[in-house]
Amino acid sequence: MTATALDRRDLEFQLREVLADSLLVQTRQSGDALEEIYAAADRMASQPLARGFSLVARQYTDYVESLAWAREHYQSVASDNPEREESLEPLIARADVRCALLAQKAACEGGLALCLYGADLLTEQSEHPDADRRAEADSLFGLLAPVIAGWSAQNLPGDREAQQRARSAAQDLLGRQVWHAQSQGLQLLMQRMQDDLQAAGSGLCQQWALSLSETLQQAVRVTQSLGQSLMDGHARRVLANSQNYLRLFGHITVAWMWLRQANVAARALPVAVSDPDRHFYRGKLQAAQHFFHRELPRVAQDLVLLRNQDDTCLNMQPEWF
Repeated sequence: MTATALDRRDLEFQLREVLADSLLVQTRQSGDALEEIYAAADRMASQPLARGFSLVARQYTDYVESLAWAREHYQSVASDNPEREESLEPLIARADVRCALLAQKAACEGGLALCLYGADLLTEQSEHPDADRRAEADSLFGLLAPVIAGWSAQNLPGDREAQQRARSAAQDLLGRQVWHAQSQGLQLLMQRMQDDLQAAGSGLCQQWALSLSETLQQAVRVTQSLGQSLMDGHARRVLANSQNYLRLFGHITVAWMWLRQANVAARALPVAVSDPDRHFYRGKLQAAQHFFHRELPRVAQDLVLLRNQDDTCLNMQPEWF
């Protein structure tokens, strides 16, 4: 895998603007950071970060191909005037096509942001001069590792290998990592999320921050309930819905990644000096809006199933298929 597998402009935005104050970027040039990230991912072929980058690269490839197809292919459009002939317009002129493209953009760019955040945590874990910060990064990466490896895999339903990885990641997340060291990683994650929630300015970013905060509070309550059930010896019932928990946790985490990007794009847009930059930042804000309006609300059903500890799948017997 090489850096050219992903969009260079988006990578630069993530590193030079979203992660500008991170140790990952401060200790090296942006170009060097990219190459080191990919070299590390190639060396860790069995590790969550490498798996996450690999899946994101696949999603990026699909997105780029879909975008090119929508721009280059045309369809006929009936005229309101019956005396006029039908005209042609590119597929991307259709709102439903743009909606599908937005879903792909939100998934692959949100997934990339999460992978780069994971790379920054690994950098802190190994290079930060403060021992406490190294320990915090280790705890936080341990929690996010199954999300990095599993969330994007859930979005590839036709890939059996990816689905198996998603199942393993879900079991690891809900069965182990959430509770590790008395949930220290979860507490650290909530603290870091809170910083970005408070950084959201007025307007849409503030609305999205409120939406994320409300969903996060519900997820915390569900997590506490699941933890109590695990302590009471109901592990099979709890873990039967681990895929729902991975989707819930993953959507919340990627929504956080989109809020971070939106905060930066909202500040950069008014001072952008070129049309390509203005288009880029507007695209970021629109993709963030898509995720908060159309993707994050999907976890409402996961919250219900987890809250009720639904046993439909657990009680289904192999002989009944």
